[in-house]
Amino acid sequence: MKRRDFLRLGVLGATGAILGRVDPAGAAKKVSGPFTFPAPVYRTLGRTGLKITVVSFGAMLTPEPEVIRTALDHGVNYIDTARVYMGGRNEEVVAKAIKGIRNKVHVATKIRSRSRTKEAMIEDVETSLRALETDHIDVIQLHSLTGRERIFEPEMREALLRLRRQGKVRFFGVTTHTNEAEVVNALVDDPDRFFDMALVKYNFRSGEDVKKAIARAAQAGIGIVAMKTQAGGYTTDALGPISPHQAALKWALSDRNVTAAVPGMRDMAELREDIAVMGMRLTLADSLILRCYGAAVASRYCHMCGKCEETCPRGVRISEVNRSLMYAEAYRSPELARATYGGIPPQASAAGCNGCTRCTARCVNGLDIAGKMERARRLLA
Repeated sequence: MKRRDFLRLGVLGATGAILGRVDPAGAAKKVSGPFTFPAPVYRTLGRTGLKITVVSFGAMLTPEPEVIRTALDHGVNYIDTARVYMGGRNEEVVAKAIKGIRNKVHVATKIRSRSRTKEAMIEDVETSLRALETDHIDVIQLHSLTGRERIFEPEMREALLRLRRQGKVRFFGVTTHTNEAEVVNALVDDPDRFFDMALVKYNFRSGEDVKKAIARAAQAGIGIVAMKTQAGGYTTDALGPISPHQAALKWALSDRNVTAAVPGMRDMAELREDIAVMGMRLTLADSLILRCYGAAVASRYCHMCGKCEETCPRGVRISEVNRSLMYAEAYRSPELARATYGGIPPQASAAGCNGCTRCTARCVNGLDIAGKMERARRLLA
């Protein structure tokens, strides 16, 4: 038996022993039947002064405004959306959810990655304002940064400052799925401290460099909201009836440098499961559940660190391709997967692998890159 397999079996055995002494439903908290919403717990989003619920609403895949409104009616007060979600319809869903209570809710949305000129960025915000049926956006974010360069673009800053002077946006942020530590550290190193917050991919599989960057940002007054906290949320039978989702959320929120998490919640079942974490602590059972879940999805989950891209001679954006694939396979959202994949230049998509007789790209975490690129071509091209 390989050492890795031996250790994995040991973890599974230990988890089974601990969970065998507790109620598995209690360990998983996969809620069904009567449900009592927990009292809201708030943290302050850096120097913005916004007090937001530690479990806030990721609306990316939520088709029904009633699900969002139920969360808002029980104290959740921060919603994360974007123009690109649901083919542009997601902001309209959010608009219906916040109708009549706009002054009680903080709304964050995003400028599209492809909008790089001042005019395009301003038009994105104007379009979002119309879709959201509001006169202002609380947090406007540059979407999906992979490095520090865009943080310092003068034209971008000029556009955002004009929008703030007009009262159309209040605070500035960025989002990052790849090379997160570099992006977050750049916000701290910026002598102007232009950005107020960052939405960061952060979960129990994240590296120590990301954790340290988040700590630096928090100390500098830059608010941190965690996304992708479920490490894909892949379906696995490794834990039997136990769900890893609450444990993953608790892990992210156990870091006091994180203001909030915005798990995506499609329906009432997901809302109940995630919102129940409000006020809970990370336990030993949670840690063992995450070790088992991490081992079960290791061959599928991409850390999106981007290190493999240095070994690809064709410049394929492997991290972005894998994120698109995750949206298709784990998030079960072909629309989001194709939209994300469609934003990759054709020569940098998985199509760039065509003609390669042998894949030279190497994943530091052991993923089969060639196999994942082939699946992406089959599912998303």
